Amino acid sequence: MNLTGNVAQARTFLVSQHLKPLSKHHVHVRATTPSRPSRSRTGSVTCRASNVANEGDQDDEDEGKRFREMSLDYHRVQSGFILGGATTAGKLSVVPTRRLSNQQELSLAYSPGVAHCCTDIAEDPDKVNEYTARGNLVAVISNGTAVLGLGAIGPLASKPVMEGKAVLFKKFAGIDAIDLEVDERDPSKLADIVCALEPTVGAVNLEDIKAPECFQVEEECRARMNIPVFHDDQHGTAIVVAAAVKNALVVVEKRVEDIKVVCNGAGAAAIACLNLLVTMGARRENILVCDSSGVVHSEREGLTAQKAAFATSGPARTLEEAFEGADVCLGLSVAGAFTPAMLERMAERPVVMALSNPIPEIMPDLAMETRPDAVIATGRSDFPNQVNNVLCFPFLFRGALDCGATDITDAMKVATVEAIAKLARRASTCDSVSAAYGGATSATDFGPLYLIPKPFDPRLLSEIAPAVAQAAATSGVASRPIADMARYKQQLTSFVYRTNLFMGQMFEKTKESVQRVVLAEGEDARVLQAVRVAVDEGICAPILIGRREKIELLNRQLGLKLPLRFHDSIDEEDQDGAQSFVEVMDIRNDPRYKRYHKEYFSIMARKGISPDTAKYHINTNPTVLAAVMVRLGDADAMLSGTIPRYSYHREMQRVASIVGMQPGVKFPAGMGLLVMPNRGAHFFADTQVTQEPDAEQLASITLMASEAVRRFGLTPRAALLSHSNFGSGPSPKQETIARAARLVRELAPDLEVDGEMQALTALNKAVRDSRMPDSALVGNANLFVMPNLDAASISYQLVKGLSNGMEVGPITLGLSRSAHLVHSAISTRGLVNMLAVAAVEAQHLQAAGGTPRQDDPCTTASSASLDDPGAPLFSTAGSWDDSVVSALNNEVLALCIMVIQAARTLIIRNDDGTVVVGADDSARRRIIVIDARELPLIVKVRSAALV
Repeated sequence: MNLTGNVAQARTFLVSQHLKPLSKHHVHVRATTPSRPSRSRTGSVTCRASNVANEGDQDDEDEGKRFREMSLDYHRVQSGFILGGATTAGKLSVVPTRRLSNQQELSLAYSPGVAHCCTDIAEDPDKVNEYTARGNLVAVISNGTAVLGLGAIGPLASKPVMEGKAVLFKKFAGIDAIDLEVDERDPSKLADIVCALEPTVGAVNLEDIKAPECFQVEEECRARMNIPVFHDDQHGTAIVVAAAVKNALVVVEKRVEDIKVVCNGAGAAAIACLNLLVTMGARRENILVCDSSGVVHSEREGLTAQKAAFATSGPARTLEEAFEGADVCLGLSVAGAFTPAMLERMAERPVVMALSNPIPEIMPDLAMETRPDAVIATGRSDFPNQVNNVLCFPFLFRGALDCGATDITDAMKVATVEAIAKLARRASTCDSVSAAYGGATSATDFGPLYLIPKPFDPRLLSEIAPAVAQAAATSGVASRPIADMARYKQQLTSFVYRTNLFMGQMFEKTKESVQRVVLAEGEDARVLQAVRVAVDEGICAPILIGRREKIELLNRQLGLKLPLRFHDSIDEEDQDGAQSFVEVMDIRNDPRYKRYHKEYFSIMARKGISPDTAKYHINTNPTVLAAVMVRLGDADAMLSGTIPRYSYHREMQRVASIVGMQPGVKFPAGMGLLVMPNRGAHFFADTQVTQEPDAEQLASITLMASEAVRRFGLTPRAALLSHSNFGSGPSPKQETIARAARLVRELAPDLEVDGEMQALTALNKAVRDSRMPDSALVGNANLFVMPNLDAASISYQLVKGLSNGMEVGPITLGLSRSAHLVHSAISTRGLVNMLAVAAVEAQHLQAAGGTPRQDDPCTTASSASLDDPGAPLFSTAGSWDDSVVSALNNEVLALCIMVIQAARTLIIRNDDGTVVVGADDSARRRIIVIDARELPLIVKVRSAALV
């Protein structure tokens, strides 16, 4: 396939055809006439694809056509002309952040109420960031003179690119951005236009303005404006290149001050890269710059100021001569500019940065074939070490805006370089990176193939923005220095992981008493990545179940550097001290195997399990093994389910049979948590287990779920949902739900609970007050107890999908030990959240006195109160009556313990006197008074069938 034309046309064709020149597609672009080697270079070229069969050519062309249509469909209106919503053309839409649904809100949003904001800002200009969106608004400005590799296509044709840039600001850093395409080529006039926008935006991102005009525009704007002005084509590229070079030098064991650099290209990006490398320690006299006329040397005339700063007095005059002994070659020019002969002239272990896009100066496979000792980076996502500006600009602007920076200083750029470089040297624990690339996996172990993070690495925001803000304060350009940097970093992390802010309190609780959590699927990459986070953040002491060689291999491939320890290498000193390693349970050669299968057989002996079957289950079902470990005290909690082997209900039945139920509880339940944007946390039960619960079961589910909600640091507000509002639609199910609500109020009078009610009634106090003014549910509900499993599962999934809510769970309720079965689609971050949930529940059960393991843990009662493990379980109000105590059989005692967990204090009134069961609450006594004649009914709540 041959193409003759200018470079821009060739690139346009290749982009439109979406060709992927991999090892079997050696595509070369050769200039046939000299011209300026920049991103917008014009000049005649010849493109040829070698060693490709005609059938392969046709496949590539067909793929390119499909990709082109996909791209056009992505941007165009899908069906008709509809105002607002996702059906408008393009990638941006203005969405209001305040309600505007009535006359009063209209008067507040606009005249006359808005006038008060105007007068305040007129008196104090700093209040503009308090009352308007300016402090989070960036203008993306271009005149369309150097758009991608397309050249000077004009401002109108550049609009899709600028919209895309604005979308990246929002996606990666939560920054609102507006694209402004300006039809002005005169640099002075363009600078005037940009400066006139200062009252509108908090920062300016200049984009795709050709050199040398871009230098003049940026310099004038920075001098005249009191907000950050940043030409991303220059400085964004320079920052990511510098980070890649910095880490590449670590790999090849060279110092920046000692290296010789040859740069092909002398445009805006190339000059900015070289200036930043000099700032970081590279010596100007060791840098050779080449353009279309060869080496930039001091004897040449007509050099721009930017080129003259790098003019050399050495003998080299051609690009090939410049390569002699070079440690780093930097290509910001055109495809095919580097040849194998040039790379052969470089020093040992060279660093090759071939950044022309979409076709590099030399293809990586050819470069590696020529120099196997080379470290190579390109601008393409289908090769390792992609140099992509998106690693930089969203996060740099985030830090600059948040601290009120008035400029982007060199110190802020260097801080960004350091943050990006450090991230790559730390193991990635994020499955979202591979998910963002269609599930493709690639090594993230720092080295020649992983110099810089992937663009979708969620750590970028929380690492780069604080570093930028700190550098701005140090440089003296932060008008609002960030006082609490740790809190700021936590807020940024919460933007990436929307569950993080909500889970923060639970993460802190895990550190109070480190729990051993066994993970049944230790051979799952997500599990290992979650364990890396758990170890780094001190969430728990993980135990992995799996084959030793498989876990070790994954640990190496993922670059996690987990400190794995195996049972045969763990001595008593390790077990007694703080666990600084990750234990691996490989049942094939673990001496505890015999103990485990015997214990499992003792539980299941009369339930159809033979000794051989028990051995088989312990060997082949890691969920069973994990549950036995928890039962025997070799672990405090367990997680399972990432690799499904059996149905959820079957596995839950096995786990419940092994670890047992909490006292008085006869069946487990499942609760789902959704953290929704602008709506907070909402809990749904029972989403997992009980098909058609009766009133007693619904009451029990409500009490168990309420206690779980408290562990998240929230006050439970439970609504038992129905088609009916407080008897408005009588039916057998409505009566069951209403009876369940009465039972819960009797058992836990301090709990905010009501029902039956419709979902809207639970979520809207005004509606609820109109229906039931004296409802016990004061605030809006955050715990929704559904009438059956279908309703719970459907509503949970529906709300999750429509609200873009972030899921935590499913959370298992009612087991005597902390044991949770997750879904197979759970993410790494979801596993991290569930590790914290499991660890905190284990702490809670231990503080409550736990459930001592006996032959039948399902009916064994705790020997201590929830609030004070050392306190006697019984105390008296008045005189003690032995006859009353003797009437409290095991089942009633189990019920009382569950009521203590929900309501803290229980009083049972009968003919002989009053007995207080439980402990005093430190704030106030929480009392429930039950007529003795109602006692059998209350006991029935804890007597429903288990599974």
